[in-house]
Amino acid sequence: MKKRKIIMFLLTIMLVLPLTGCILKSGDSITLGSRNNTESIILSNIMAQLIEAKTDIKVITKENLGGSNVVWNAMLNDHIQVIPDYTGTIVANYYNETPGNAEETLAMVKEFVSEDGIKAFNTFGFNNTYTLALDKKKAEELNLETFSDFAKISDQFTLGAVFEFIDRPDGLPGFKKEYKINFKDVKGMDHGIMYRSFASKEVDVINSYTTDGQLQMYDLKVLEDDLSYFPPYHALPLARKDTLEKYPELEEVLSLLAGKIDELTMQGMNAKVDNEGMMVEVVAKEFLQEVGLIE
Repeated sequence: MKKRKIIMFLLTIMLVLPLTGCILKSGDSITLGSRNNTESIILSNIMAQLIEAKTDIKVITKENLGGSNVVWNAMLNDHIQVIPDYTGTIVANYYNETPGNAEETLAMVKEFVSEDGIKAFNTFGFNNTYTLALDKKKAEELNLETFSDFAKISDQFTLGAVFEFIDRPDGLPGFKKEYKINFKDVKGMDHGIMYRSFASKEVDVINSYTTDGQLQMYDLKVLEDDLSYFPPYHALPLARKDTLEKYPELEEVLSLLAGKIDELTMQGMNAKVDNEGMMVEVVAKEFLQEVGLIE
């Protein structure tokens, strides 16, 4: 009888211990979000893979959440705890302030988000700002190099732009006013559709990002922002302070990415996904291995 009780006790322990382990581990997770574009998803995957490689934290990724405001509000409401974002977007779009140069804007970001319980890390290293891009041959024929050159004949062109750019105060409204640009028409669309719309001649010029991988694929001419209208948009990680307090190791891990990605590297990763059809997870892992952050 005694032997039977011992066996039953041991069996109970064997059953309870795994369950206890699962319960404890299920709490050790964070949710990492991204916008609805390739670059944001790549950056999210880079952070997620690095966190899981360097810590015991389980990362749940929520991709394609929407535009910047959707992702930002999800962060403020603790639906997600870590995101990649952009300095100019944070200052101009979330806090309605005027960005300065790169250093000034980063300092503003760190101050502003801290008041909302969020920590801004140092930037990944690249500046992904807005630009206008059009067919390279047409640009050469019309001798177009700058936004000011383009403004003189802008009424001949239909612009394809992401919805967010059309609505944001630091996007199309201010841009048109600064350069006195008037497009023949403006068509709003998702970022992924924009280049296909250009290829099908539905639009003549697009508002691209300087790190877009498709710029090379479609042989586009990027025009110069000669009046420096667009602020710096340096990408960086953001994390909720309460999450960092719960997982102090997270701060050290996210800091490892500072200065690791330049414009060409980011454009190359975007191109691998958008042009070559590589999986985002593979591109993110390759990058982390190349810079020696994971094996």
